[in-house]
Amino acid sequence: MNVTSLEPARCLPVPDAGFGALLTERGNLPLESVDVAADISGLIAGVEVTQGFMNPFDVTLEATYVFPLPDRAAVTGFRMEADDRVVEGVLKERGQARADYDQALREGRRAAIAEEDRPDVFTIRVGNILPGEHVSVRLTMSQPLPYEDGAATFRFPLVVAPRYIPGNPIDGTPAGDGAAPDTDAVPDASRISPPVLLPGFPNPVRLALTASVDAAGLELRELASSLHVVEEEGHTVRLRPGERLDRDFILRLSFDASTSLQLDGAGTFALTVVPPPFQATRTPRDLVLVLDRSGSMGGWKMVAARRAAARIVDTLTPQDRFAVLTFDSVVEEAFEGLVEASDRNRYRAVEHLARVDARGGTELLAPLRRAITLLGARDERERVVVLVTDGQVGNEDQILEQAGGALSATRVHTVGIDRAVNAGFLGRLAGLGAGRCELVESEDRLDAAMEQIHRRIGAPLVTDLSLKGLEVEPGTVTHLGSIFPGVPLRVYGRYRDGSSLTVRGMAAGGPWEEHVAGMTVENPAIRAVWARAHLRELEDRYAMGEHDLESEIVRTSLEHGVLCRFTAYVAIDIRQVAEGGPEHRVIQPVEPPSGWEPPQAGSMMGGFAAQAMTMAAPAAGPRMRVPAPGFNAAADEFLAGGPGDVTGRAPSMPAPAVPGAMPGGPGFGRSPRPAHRLESIKPQLVAELDRLKALPAPDLLYLADLGSRLAALAAYLGGNEELETLARELEAAERPGADARTLHDRAVEVLTALTGGQAPPSTGQAPPSTGRRSFWKRA
Repeated sequence: MNVTSLEPARCLPVPDAGFGALLTERGNLPLESVDVAADISGLIAGVEVTQGFMNPFDVTLEATYVFPLPDRAAVTGFRMEADDRVVEGVLKERGQARADYDQALREGRRAAIAEEDRPDVFTIRVGNILPGEHVSVRLTMSQPLPYEDGAATFRFPLVVAPRYIPGNPIDGTPAGDGAAPDTDAVPDASRISPPVLLPGFPNPVRLALTASVDAAGLELRELASSLHVVEEEGHTVRLRPGERLDRDFILRLSFDASTSLQLDGAGTFALTVVPPPFQATRTPRDLVLVLDRSGSMGGWKMVAARRAAARIVDTLTPQDRFAVLTFDSVVEEAFEGLVEASDRNRYRAVEHLARVDARGGTELLAPLRRAITLLGARDERERVVVLVTDGQVGNEDQILEQAGGALSATRVHTVGIDRAVNAGFLGRLAGLGAGRCELVESEDRLDAAMEQIHRRIGAPLVTDLSLKGLEVEPGTVTHLGSIFPGVPLRVYGRYRDGSSLTVRGMAAGGPWEEHVAGMTVENPAIRAVWARAHLRELEDRYAMGEHDLESEIVRTSLEHGVLCRFTAYVAIDIRQVAEGGPEHRVIQPVEPPSGWEPPQAGSMMGGFAAQAMTMAAPAAGPRMRVPAPGFNAAADEFLAGGPGDVTGRAPSMPAPAVPGAMPGGPGFGRSPRPAHRLESIKPQLVAELDRLKALPAPDLLYLADLGSRLAALAAYLGGNEELETLARELEAAERPGADARTLHDRAVEVLTALTGGQAPPSTGQAPPSTGRRSFWKRA
C-alpha cells in the first residue's frame, strides 16, 4: 500500500489543538451555555440548571454531556425546550427510558434523556437537533446544605475530573462515548470519562451562576465565596462573567442553626439537633491514616495532603496506637503494624510523610483492605480510619462491595482535597463508617478544615442514637450516625402519626435525650431530600451485594419523583423533525480541573492513558511494598457479618487480594499466598448459602456475582478445588444460554456439603428468570 505524504502547508496545526479540542467558527461544541440559579432558604437550596446546546453542522446531531451535580441533590424535574416548544420529562425505569429515547430518535423525533451514573455524575443526551438549531434542557433539584461550626455550605460542582480506572479492558461495545475503556473493575468507565480539553482552550462554555439567600428568620452574618470571583447585591451572589467550568462553586453562609423538627404535612419529617454543650471523653484509639500519593494529587494538593496528614498525627496521644499508609499503585507503611503514638513514633511518621510525592495510579482498594486488617483486633479501643485523597477513582461500586461491609464496623473519616473533588464517593465512605467527610478546596481553607476534622477524629459527643415519639415508617429513617462537636445532627424520614419526638443516645456521662416539638411547614423539598438520601442508602447496599433491592429502588424513585441510578428522565417531542436518527454524534469535552498539573510526557498510568490528563509515573528508588494481605480471624468475623457489623446486615466479604493481582503496579512482586483452613470461612459460606436459598427465583446476575466472591474465598484459602470449580461454573452465568436453575441447584449442593449440611432436593422446573444485567454492566 502506498502512503502519499501531504504537503506541510496543507496540514498546519490549529492553534491550541489537542485531545478533545473542537474549534469552529461558532466556538466550543456542542454545549453553548450553563446557567445555574439557586434559591437558598435556611439549610435547603432549590436549584435550576439550564444547559444550552447548538448544532453548527449541516446534518442532524445528537449531543452528549457528562457533568456533575451535588451528590445530595434530589433531581425532581426535567424539561426540554426547542423551536418554541416545551416538553416536560417523565421519570421512568432506566431501561424503559432508554428504549423510548432510542425509538423516538429512530422515528425522527427530537428527544432528551437524563441519567445518573454516580451520585454526583450525570449524563444528558439530546438527539435530533436540527442544523443551526438551539435546544435547552433544564433540571430542577433540591439539595440540603451541610452545616458546621456556625456556617452552612452551598457547594455546586462544575466539572467531572478525570478518574483513575483500574482493571483490565473488556471487549464489546462501550457503555458510553467517553475516553476511558470499560474494564472488569469499572464496566461503565466510558460513561464517566468525558474527553478533556487542553488548558486555556478558547471559546469556553458561557457560565452564569446566581444564588439568592433567604436565612429563613435566622441572622445571616456573612457570605463568602472561596474559589470564584463574585458580585454581591444584597443577599444575592452572582459569578462575574468569564469564569470557567473548571472547579466547584463554594458559597459559605454564616448564621446560627437551631434544633428543630419540620413536618411537611405529607408524611415526611426533617430533624436538626444542635450538639449539646458538654465535652466528649476520649477513649484510646487505634487509628490508620491512609494518604493518597497518586499522580492526580500533584501540585498544591500533595502539599495540602501532607500537611493535613501531619496535623492528624499531631492529634494523637500516647494512649493511642496508629499506622500510616501511603499508596499509589502499591502500598507503603511507615511502620510495621500498629505502633504506640509516642513522641518518637509521631516524629518518625511526620518525617515519612514529608518525603511523600505524587506518582502512579489510585489503587484505593488495597490500602483500605490493609487498614481493615490492621484494625481487626477486638478490644475496647475505638477503631478509626482517616483517608486523605481527592477520591478520583471510577471503581466506587467495586470498593463498596469488597470493603464496605468491614468499613461499616469502623469509624471512617474522609478528607477530600481538590477543587473538583469526588464528594459523592467520599461522603458514601464516611457515611458507612459513621464518620465525617471534610472537603478542602485550597491551601487557604486547610487550617479551618483541620480544626474541624480534629474534633471529628476525637470521640463523638453522643452515640447509639434512637428516635421516639413519631410513628415512623419502618426502614425510612436515614442513617442516624453520631453527634460530633460543632456538627448538628440531620435526620430525614417518613412518619404516619405524631407531632414531636425525643432523641436519645449515650454520652460520656450516661444516657442523654432531647425533646423536640414539631412545626408544620409547606416545603415540598423536604420530601425530595429525604427520598434522595433514602435512595442513596439503598443504592450503597445494592453496590455492597444486596442485588434484590433493585425493584425497591425503582419503586421508591418513581413513587417520589426523584432520579436515581435505576431510573431516568426522558423528554420526547411528539412531532417528527427528521427522516430518522441523528447523522452525527458529539460528546462534549470538559475543562481540565483547576489546580491540576498539566500532563507529563511519557506518563501512562492505568485508565488515564487514554485521556489528556495523565498521571505522573512512579518515582524510582526503594520502597516498602505491602502485597495484598491475608485477613486475620478477627477481620474474618467482621467481613462475615459478625458482631462487628453494626448495620445488622450480612455484607459481602471483601475479596482478599492475591499478591500480584492488583493492576497498575509496576514491579508488584508475587509472594506466597496465605494458607487458611476451610473452617475460617465457614461463617461466610453459611451466609452465602442462606442468601442463596432465600432468593425468590434463580438469578443469573446474582449467581455470577456469587462466583466472583467464592473465587476470592478460594484465593484466601490458598486454593480450594471445590470452591474454585464452583466459582468457575457460576461465573459462566454471564454467558449466553446459561441455565439459572441448574447453576442455582449446583451452588446449593456444593455449599451445603462444604458447610456440613445436606443439600435440599431439587425443585424441578425453575420459575422464569430474566437474567437482566444491571445498567452499568454491559449486555
